Amino acid sequence: MRVVLAEDSVLLREGIARLLEDAGFEVVGQAGTAEELLLKVRSYTPEVAIVDIRMPPTHTDEGLRAAREIREKHPETGVLVLSQYIEPEYALDLLSESAEGVGYLLKDRISDVAEFAGAVRRVAEGGSALDPAVVGLLVGRSRKDDPISALTPREREVLELMAEGRSNQAISERLFITERAVEKHVTSIFGKLRLPADAADHRRVLAVLAFLRQ
Repeated sequence: MRVVLAEDSVLLREGIARLLEDAGFEVVGQAGTAEELLLKVRSYTPEVAIVDIRMPPTHTDEGLRAAREIREKHPETGVLVLSQYIEPEYALDLLSESAEGVGYLLKDRISDVAEFAGAVRRVAEGGSALDPAVVGLLVGRSRKDDPISALTPREREVLELMAEGRSNQAISERLFITERAVEKHVTSIFGKLRLPADAADHRRVLAVLAFLRQ
């Protein structure tokens, strides 16, 4: 599975590249700027591009804009954006039109190699990966007549994992319950939140995020 990695800190970039290679990925290109990233993606057509959200020269949103361009011009390449801080608006912007092959993680998640590698693989395979801290912030927001308050503690756990982009199988493994139980919880959640049920993982992620951003 080919990866292009963009991070302006050489030490961090090399560290991430080493972690990815040890996890079985092939890092075919590294970049220190957004322009260099786009060139590497055009040249190597990787399964996934991992992008720091703040890149030279202004260190504001160059990486995010490059990620959008990759999604538009190279839809066969998944995009996983890394951020130093929780910026829900950036995450939701990235996921606004499609949850296929896209992710947003805090850099702190890199230290959990198995979780990080799983997120990269999920995005590369067309799934999504939204940082649990961002999901927790969105779920915990107060809303008028909030239907989330009607969810059981278990349903809330399932909702958060759904928003992260987890499949029913992954949710069942994480919560140590059967897939059938997960399906029942998902059905109940969609009913309580008045969302249209959909078997496709990426569509249900979009539905959940559309609700959470309200």
